[in-house]
Amino acid sequence: MIFDRIFLKFISVGVINTLVGSGIMFASYNLLGWGFWLSSASNYAIGSILSFLLNKYWTFNVRKWSLFMVIAFALNIAVSYFLAYKVARTLISFLLADQPLRLRDNVAMLVGICFFTGLNYLGQRFVVFRK
Repeated sequence: MIFDRIFLKFISVGVINTLVGSGIMFASYNLLGWGFWLSSASNYAIGSILSFLLNKYWTFNVRKWSLFMVIAFALNIAVSYFLAYKVARTLISFLLADQPLRLRDNVAMLVGICFFTGLNYLGQRFVVFRK
């Protein structure tokens, strides 16, 4: 099953990471004037370490360490991030083409969070921390 106790734990870790990371992302974009990609990447760079540790030990209850696991986690984050945010930005740019860039980018970052969460969960559950 995909939607079980493990999924609920993953989502709870994700809520913590999303609150912290999204605050960093939106503040970087709207207050610091960083661009779309740097702002959204900062979210995942900071949250990835916490996510790895919490998901490894608490969500998926994995105690072993391996180089494969670390590399697979990093690749999963990178692929999920780029795919989710590229699709989100392309989709929102099309749907909100007549809206200001700042609005399109903010909406794309919100949509990207959703896409990323789904892709990241599948990658962590079935590749990185598979039993």
